Amino acid sequence: MPKPSPPRAAALTATALLLLTALTGCGDDGGSANEDLSAQKLSWKDCPEPSDSQGGGDAPSPLPDGDDWKCATLKAPLDWEKPKGDTIGLALIRAQASGGKDRRIGSLLFNFGGPGGSGVTTLPAFGKDYDELRTRYDLVSFDPRGVGRSAGVKCEDSEQLDEYFQQDATPDDDAEQRALLAGTKDFNKACERNSGKLLPHVRTTDAAHDMDLMRQVLGDDELHYFGISYGTELGGVYAHLFPKKVGRAVFDAVVDPTQNSEQGSLGQAKGFQLALDNFAEDCASKADECPLGDSAQDVKDRIAELLKDLDGKPIPGVFPRRLTQTAATSGIAQSLYSKEFWEYLTEGLQQAYDGDGKVLMLLADSMNGRNQDGEYSNISAANVSINCADDKPRYTAADVTAKLPEFRKASPVFGDYLAWGMVGCTDWAVAGDADHPDVSAPGAAPILVVGNTGDPATPYEGAGKMADALGKGVGVELTYKGQGHGAYDSGNSCVRAAVNGYLLNGKVPPADTVCP
Repeated sequence: MPKPSPPRAAALTATALLLLTALTGCGDDGGSANEDLSAQKLSWKDCPEPSDSQGGGDAPSPLPDGDDWKCATLKAPLDWEKPKGDTIGLALIRAQASGGKDRRIGSLLFNFGGPGGSGVTTLPAFGKDYDELRTRYDLVSFDPRGVGRSAGVKCEDSEQLDEYFQQDATPDDDAEQRALLAGTKDFNKACERNSGKLLPHVRTTDAAHDMDLMRQVLGDDELHYFGISYGTELGGVYAHLFPKKVGRAVFDAVVDPTQNSEQGSLGQAKGFQLALDNFAEDCASKADECPLGDSAQDVKDRIAELLKDLDGKPIPGVFPRRLTQTAATSGIAQSLYSKEFWEYLTEGLQQAYDGDGKVLMLLADSMNGRNQDGEYSNISAANVSINCADDKPRYTAADVTAKLPEFRKASPVFGDYLAWGMVGCTDWAVAGDADHPDVSAPGAAPILVVGNTGDPATPYEGAGKMADALGKGVGVELTYKGQGHGAYDSGNSCVRAAVNGYLLNGKVPPADTVCP
């Protein structure tokens, strides 16, 4: 999920599978310790079924060659400023390299974004996409601290979250503003009440220190890394803190590290509007009649009219809940993360025009981490906790109101939705760390930075900003002219060749390479 995320939601990365597919899971619990944690030995075992906090579902299926995924728990300091103090358990998952010891480079660590996404469930769900990389690497991912089974942050329960996500996140008057702020305050207070000890220790800098501990315990001299969405920010922070430990690294769907949370939200408003424009153009250009309108503008006008109608009169969604304006906007945003989801958006809009909001609500549920059993993962709680621990700005309703014209100009559909999301850290229990992350990494090995021109959640311009911020000779930008959040998982052969060529053979593509 990009950072900052849509309001009151934790958008999944391009690897999200809506609610129509179950993802898969590992380990928890820390304690107190005074041992040298870098000397610990991991106990790799069969992976259990994912916990509710990871999203539920079945244990991961075997790999294409029949090998099994294995899970372990890494002990890490709760507080990196007190490394000999209390510890927490970080859940890891691994598939060992398939090409033999002579060809093995080391471990390749993945973070799929969020912040708040469970790497333990996401990696095996898409393991076949990285099968070529597995010929030379152990594929490894993890639940970052505060996520899933890694001392997952707890805020509200599933019944409370159903109510929370039914609230109006785009208020039109003072009463609706008060209700939004009250709901946000209740959620934030629940996080403090249920996870107060953890909240000061879920910053991205803490997770970067965790990754360096993983590197040591996994036995690697350098960290080879594949970061997607927020995972690019985490990778950039790691490179800044440990530049000499950076091995071969790829950043895909890149967060702009120069922006504060307001600028990031405004950038997302523009990005999601661009993706919606592209969706509408695609529908209108089809040889058969577009089922959503006579032209691209007609498609967008009908969507705007639907959202306006839902604000006053929600329609049946997933029983007993109703599809509200906010839920529909969330569902539309979720469907724009991948061009493969556009067919679900078309179907959902067609049904909604006929008074049935089920598909759009399922899409919104996917964004919010709600499974088909009505249980929520902790992705929303973790997303808010990590964002608010990282981001120094705290915005008021007056701040948002003043910015609404700019946001509405950027996106008539998503402007209000993303602008009001900026109040999510108001009254948070922990002060934010900085206006934006420091990713400068002089002396680090080259990092391949891949930007997608049609990315809604991490707009394309962020890739160039990241490459520049990493420093001369470190950030190497590659452009993919495509749609959706991320490039590697699009299946584009040019992107795959460039990324695999670097990770497998150390071949850095020429700067400013463009993949059509």
